Amino acid sequence: MSECGGRGSGSSSSDDAADEGGGGGGPAGSGFLSPAPASSSEGRLRRGLHGASLMARRRPELLCGAVALGCALLLALKFTCSRAKDVIIPAKPPVSFFSSRSPVLDLFQGQLDYAEHVRRDSEVVLLFFYAPWCGQSIAARAEIEQAARQLSDQVLFVAINCWWNQGKCRKQKHFFYFPVIYLYHRSFGPIEYKGPMSAVYIEKFVRRVMKPLLYIPSQSELLDFLSNYEPGVLGYFEFNGSPQPPGYLTFFTSALHSLKKDYLGTVRFGVITNKHLAKLVSLAHSGSVYLHRHFNTSLVFPREVINYTAENVYKWALENRETLLRWLRPHGGKSLLLQNELKKGPALFLFIPFNPLAESHPLIDEITEVALEYNNCHGDQVVERLLQHLRRVDAPVFKSLAPEPPARLLDPPLGSASPCCNTVVLPQWHSISRTHNVCELCVNQTAGSVRLSSVSVPQCSFFEMAAALDSFYLKEQTFYHVASDSIECSNFLSFYSPFSYYSACCRTISRGGTGLIDSEQDAFESPTTAFSSLEKKCEVDPPSSVPHIEENRYLFPELDVTSTSFTGLSCRTNKTLNMYLLDSNLFWLYAERLGAPSTAQVKEFATIVDVKEESHYILDPKLALMKFTLESFIQNFSALYSPLKRHLIGSDSAQFSSQRFITEVTTDSFWEVVLQKQDVLLLYYAQWCGFCPSLNHVFIQLARLLPADTFTVARIDVSQNDLPWEFMVDRLPTVLFFPCNRKDLSVKYPEDLPITLPNLLRFILHHSDPASSAPRNPAHPPTKECLQSEAVLQQGHISHLEREIQKLRAEIGTLQRAQAQVEARLASARRDEHRLRQQQQALERQHGLLRLHSQQLQSLYEHKTRELEEVARKLQELADASENLLTENTWLKILVATMERKLEGRDRPQDRAPSAHPEPAGTPRLPAGTPPPSNVSATLASERSQENRTD
Repeated sequence: MSECGGRGSGSSSSDDAADEGGGGGGPAGSGFLSPAPASSSEGRLRRGLHGASLMARRRPELLCGAVALGCALLLALKFTCSRAKDVIIPAKPPVSFFSSRSPVLDLFQGQLDYAEHVRRDSEVVLLFFYAPWCGQSIAARAEIEQAARQLSDQVLFVAINCWWNQGKCRKQKHFFYFPVIYLYHRSFGPIEYKGPMSAVYIEKFVRRVMKPLLYIPSQSELLDFLSNYEPGVLGYFEFNGSPQPPGYLTFFTSALHSLKKDYLGTVRFGVITNKHLAKLVSLAHSGSVYLHRHFNTSLVFPREVINYTAENVYKWALENRETLLRWLRPHGGKSLLLQNELKKGPALFLFIPFNPLAESHPLIDEITEVALEYNNCHGDQVVERLLQHLRRVDAPVFKSLAPEPPARLLDPPLGSASPCCNTVVLPQWHSISRTHNVCELCVNQTAGSVRLSSVSVPQCSFFEMAAALDSFYLKEQTFYHVASDSIECSNFLSFYSPFSYYSACCRTISRGGTGLIDSEQDAFESPTTAFSSLEKKCEVDPPSSVPHIEENRYLFPELDVTSTSFTGLSCRTNKTLNMYLLDSNLFWLYAERLGAPSTAQVKEFATIVDVKEESHYILDPKLALMKFTLESFIQNFSALYSPLKRHLIGSDSAQFSSQRFITEVTTDSFWEVVLQKQDVLLLYYAQWCGFCPSLNHVFIQLARLLPADTFTVARIDVSQNDLPWEFMVDRLPTVLFFPCNRKDLSVKYPEDLPITLPNLLRFILHHSDPASSAPRNPAHPPTKECLQSEAVLQQGHISHLEREIQKLRAEIGTLQRAQAQVEARLASARRDEHRLRQQQQALERQHGLLRLHSQQLQSLYEHKTRELEEVARKLQELADASENLLTENTWLKILVATMERKLEGRDRPQDRAPSAHPEPAGTPRLPAGTPPPSNVSATLASERSQENRTD
């Protein structure tokens, strides 16, 4: 600042010129003889710098303010335009994930190199990669510790924090989920475990990795291995000659490959060292491999065709294995596991409590026995021997299991035809009846009476059974019995062929299906009493239970229901079942969704799901899950006319309040609410139906109008509640009317008629005519008192409806007045809208004019700008020309002054003495008193500054 204020503002032009000339020394002196600037731009730049220096000398405070303002502007631009640096809080150092007393080695800083080091020194190692924030990792921590306590003396458990950003695990591993479990068996690995995060399952898998081969020392253990539901691969190796026979290490590695590819371990590997046991499975040479299959021909690994490697052995076993039962383990997220299995056909899901570490599983053995019998279509002797072993029945010496072609079934004798039997439940002879007539209908091509107990194994024909049922239903009145404890059998000719006979053995049972009728008095009422009670009450009993095949042993003890053979049933029906196992300890939620009780003490459940038929059936939860009940359940499903009832899943009726105008119906309450004594108007809706909520106010008004003691307005959410097929609808919303006393004559509301309150009232009054609703008995005409009471009742209904109509008319008048007010307000709003629209149009026109004027001004501005630029250019040219002229004028003045001095020097008297050292001729000499060239340059600069100020 002291330098900026050192000079005054009133300095003369000569001082300025002197300063300009002498301030630079060399450049100013050299500029006197230098040529003119090469271009006008350089000249303008020099003039700008010269003007800035002049302004700095004259007004130094302005220059200081400009510099300060420029610095402030630069700082503001820097802080506003530049991106601020992110403030990152450093992560907290990791802490130990497992306790110090845990048998798990916790590398919580992600020391992957140390984990690799300790892995090389151990035979079997489990690596548990986790993230400390992961909830699944936290949940699996206790399970890993529990498994480690059981196997810590044999397996090294290492936990690695793979989330710490400074650890090597985070830098080298890129996992998409946590936790991740890797197992290593010496140098083989990693074998990733993807099963349930349960201690018993983890321990079982680790033990399978530790001992991937099962040693088979005896015939009993060989039968245990072959009768298992999982496919088995056996290898025969002789250890007499060498401690490690050729091919054994390859077979051992193939077992590890099986665990690596399939974490479920569905293919089991065993080793036989006894030559006699090896011959039983057609293994004669050491190093040969045998794949056991129950129903297809077992195979021996073809070494001549395929190279004997670990990968090839596993792939060969995987491609040729035979699946009897399959475990399903859904991971709990979105998956197509169940959908892909259900697409294959009807599926039998068995939920059983499973402990992988248990030495024996009796329930699974029974299920395996059922699966073997169900699929044993050709009566294979090897399968029969395995079934005897599962039943723990003493059998003769075990024969060879060499692969042989299946034995041909014995043809039946020519003189006998195999009959086919089916259970037929006759309809009730009247709705008041408490009994059912159940018949066993059998097809037989020989004349004479046929006892059901003597019927042999049936070979059912769909057409024969269909013809028998047609003939049977034409004569079904013959088989109605009021009450009978005995079995009555009858023979009748076929309706289609006079040479075919059918036998039917029938018996009467109670509707509940729990026992037989003991007395007529307790089971039947007189028709007069029944019809009179029906006139007073409009009640329908709940649906009766139909006796199934598993109940026949209790209902028909005299009959031999085992005549319907279960062996090979999968080949005699077009509804072959695929069987699946699920651990109820892990997946009981799926069982509850399929109909299992949530309060079951024993978590055992069986269900059949048929996606094609959109149905599923459940085994009665009251029955224990065992071989007999499971076989009966499968037989019921496989029957031509299955007696199984489709299981209906519905929402809980307790969640709906009973004090509503509209009664909410569920699957459990449908029979009680809809098919009771009152007239019922039922609305079918769903939560996803967009039109259904718009009808709620209509049905609420309808419920307020109609008397609640004789009429019910209800609705049902069909997306959450299943109903029998006869009560389902094909569109939503749908309205059905169930009149009293005529529930079987339900009426559908017309689809082309708008659902409004007047239309609903007319629809209900039309279909609930009392003259047609109450059944009339011609033998007992109504009395005069009954008619009078009915007329009084109807008059009361009419009065009630008239009062409600008057209320509706008053409400309509109020609505009309409100409508008039709304219309007046709408008219005023329309006028305001019209006025605003006009104002908007005027503003738009003004806006258009202003825009046009703005365009004109813009064009004029551009024109003036071009003219000013042209004038500035011409002025610049004039300034350049004047500068050149001034320069030339100055040079001319200098030359004229020089010439004048020369002329004056010649006119002086020549009497001046010559100098001692005369100058050579031709050397130019300046006259006396001529200033040095620097003064000439200063004079030139002074004149230029004066011309600039003049400009």
